[in-house]
Amino acid sequence: MYAERARSRLRQLILDGTFPAGTRLTELDAAANLAMSRTPVREALRALTADGLVRPAGRGVVVVALDREALREAYQVRAALEALTAELAAARQRAGEIAPAGFTALRAAADAAATATAAGRLIEAMEHNRRFHQRIAELAGNGLATSTLNRIWDQIQVSTLDSLAPAARPTHVSAQHEALLAAIQDGRSDDAGRLARQHVVDTSTALDQEG
Repeated sequence: MYAERARSRLRQLILDGTFPAGTRLTELDAAANLAMSRTPVREALRALTADGLVRPAGRGVVVVALDREALREAYQVRAALEALTAELAAARQRAGEIAPAGFTALRAAADAAATATAAGRLIEAMEHNRRFHQRIAELAGNGLATSTLNRIWDQIQVSTLDSLAPAARPTHVSAQHEALLAAIQDGRSDDAGRLARQHVVDTSTALDQEG
């Protein structure tokens, strides 16, 4: 219980940039930061190492950032998995297996992402964008795909925080979300998979151009 709480809190501090890539953390430092004993923190750091967010470094760990090649590979896997989850979500919708509340949450995430993106609120936009895609993964009903995506999203988020910039084409991003939402809601599996994959590819391409 305490170890999972420590893991959750440290993970959030890494994802929001409080502990950016390259930060070195010792058990003692992390325990002091969280006001917890070292035992649950030690277990939390082991779990975060397994998640790929930190790597061992001497008596502590260092927050990991993917290099350009590893980041490219992460986006390739993300594109494939998000295409899969979009297809599955659309298929479940076509079969009548998704409750209306599922689409209400998805719509709310899309609207929040569009608003934050248009306003240039970068961290907020990133969080809502991730929530939108996370909702789709949940609607897919495939736990393994969702957990794998969560790990990949974490690694991408840590690795791209320092390069956040206003979306070059905010209306394009929002339009892609709308098209993807519509395809899932209409039960069009092939279209949903294609749109999800293209959206991730476009995101990766935009990041390469910024670099």
